Amino acid sequence: MRLALLGCGTVGSEVVRLLHHQADDLTARIGAPLEIVGIAVRRIGRERGDLPVDDGLFTTDALGLVKRDDVDVVVEVVGGIEPARTWLVEALRGGKSVITANKALLAEDGATLHDAAAEGGADLYYEASVAGAIPLLRPLRESLHGDNVTRVTGIVNGTTNFILSSMDATGAGFSEALEEATELGYAEADPTADVEGFDAAAKAAILASLAFHTRVTAADVFREGMTGVTAGDMASAREMGCTIKLLCIAERNEDSVSVRVHPAMIPRTHPLASVGDAFNAVFVEAEAAGQLMFYGRGAGGTPTASAVLGDVVAAARNRLSGTRAPSESNYAHLPVRPIGAAVTRYHINLDVDDKPGVLAAVAGVFAKHEVSIATVRQSGREEDAKLVIVTHVAPDANLAATVDALSQLEIVRSIASVLRVEGGV
Repeated sequence: MRLALLGCGTVGSEVVRLLHHQADDLTARIGAPLEIVGIAVRRIGRERGDLPVDDGLFTTDALGLVKRDDVDVVVEVVGGIEPARTWLVEALRGGKSVITANKALLAEDGATLHDAAAEGGADLYYEASVAGAIPLLRPLRESLHGDNVTRVTGIVNGTTNFILSSMDATGAGFSEALEEATELGYAEADPTADVEGFDAAAKAAILASLAFHTRVTAADVFREGMTGVTAGDMASAREMGCTIKLLCIAERNEDSVSVRVHPAMIPRTHPLASVGDAFNAVFVEAEAAGQLMFYGRGAGGTPTASAVLGDVVAAARNRLSGTRAPSESNYAHLPVRPIGAAVTRYHINLDVDDKPGVLAAVAGVFAKHEVSIATVRQSGREEDAKLVIVTHVAPDANLAATVDALSQLEIVRSIASVLRVEGGV
């Protein structure tokens, strides 16, 4: 089985090393040896450490490499939309198996890749695109196809989970926790994709597409970053027996789906609450199987390369036996509900005037917008007077309208924070 590797950065280098170190085992598992016949890179001659490959394999002509007749499997770990899309469409239409870790491309235009795979009669695998080494997509794609998945809730970004875990454990603010994450190598120099939820939104789209047999793109996902989470929010969560996580949440009802990414309070008794450091975890709920938990390292060169090689083995076996991977399942064609139609709960922290009638006036706003209050906590006096309110479930549009109306009250000096609440607090 002859492989073309597109990209030789952190993940690509680990793919090469694992292919070399595990060559005999991989041959035994597949029934034929794996051979790298070309590696596409941006620059030839760059120092790449002790990679066990001949320098003559490197090329800057990625498109030419995927067109070669002697290539059976194309592995793409470059990322981005273009030119990766052009390369992979060419490979798939040419009947070559494709393994990709490109979550951005799959979330933005996975339909084009799936259509090209169908046209070329080729395999498309992408286990490494979500949650690194955690076996997650294949169970959704295959193991649970005899069941109906109703909800997927996950921590799918290690950088934000490290930051929020650090804030929870130490009482640090967002900036201090981000600085620590950067120093330890968990955060990029520009962490925007992580902390603003873009990375998690792409993964949420992929998960929802597989779980609900419906094409969902990143543009369909409601996204809210976690830069506004404060040390005060964490302290308030602790008082409620909760913690705060950046969650991707995909839900299905009879005629539509909802997909969102945002920070949320969850009770410390929830399985996701104990997921710390840069680990990922995804909680899947299905009608027959019940509740399932997938946990592990969601990023890093070696874990991601492990997932890539798992797909390589599957694709190579299929080619040898003349079979194919399961094709895309998108028969449901369910519409995606806007965030306003999603049913959730809010935790609202208000700075208010310290005088009679404040609580009644605030409660009246909730009643007007048909939002039921679950708990109210008053604290402080005079300039430090606060109201902390947790609602019952309601449409997000009603909750957002309530918050907007509260901001117009003269007795409300400011809305200190608003967080969604998940998991039965």
